[in-house]
Amino acid sequence: MENIESVRKPWYKKWWGILIISTIILIIIIGIAIAWISFKLISVMNDSDFAPEISQVDIGLINGNPANYSLGTTSPLITIIEFSDFACPYCYNSFSTIREISVKYKNKIKYIHRYYPVVTEYSSLLAQAAHCAGDEDRFWAMHDALFLNQGIDSQAEIIELAQQIGADGTSIADCLNEKKYLSVIEKDFADGQKLSITGTPTWFINNYRVAGDIPRDKFLMFINELLSNLENN
Repeated sequence: MENIESVRKPWYKKWWGILIISTIILIIIIGIAIAWISFKLISVMNDSDFAPEISQVDIGLINGNPANYSLGTTSPLITIIEFSDFACPYCYNSFSTIREISVKYKNKIKYIHRYYPVVTEYSSLLAQAAHCAGDEDRFWAMHDALFLNQGIDSQAEIIELAQQIGADGTSIADCLNEKKYLSVIEKDFADGQKLSITGTPTWFINNYRVAGDIPRDKFLMFINELLSNLENN
């Protein structure tokens, strides 16, 4: 039973009142931080040369495929998830930038590569080939080679490219014939449809969706701004 002095205390001086006020203040601070990040993202990304679609999403919707390959730390400040197509010219424009970011900020970010094979009829085969090369620890080598040799459109050309990066051509051919990783590609595609992705590349940077080829200088500027904010709060 509360004593008289406790009963007479204003609610905001009682322990539960202090807890409520503290919670409200924390929510306000988080809201201000999110608003600031949104403003910086839009101000950095949007200009006369580049005006991407930007929106907030629940990042829990896009982290659902453990089979995907990733770079960076397991405890990131920033998670970057890209839905990509090896036959997409805009993805080709971006791939060297995201690889640079993945190396430069490897202790602070995590980059996850996902597939949305819609550009050509052989897009799915290219995606499967990258995963097949992953069986020999050559996923990222094949990833880069597929972009640098964009335009190949047959299994024979894919196998030849795999051999050029040191993979076993017979193993790659068997993997493709068995469609060993088709289910991985299909899951990425299905998740992309649930997220209403309309083209590639589509990026998810923490809880922000950015559709389109992000110019290198703007991508680096945004990552630096976001890291600075996260590290100082």
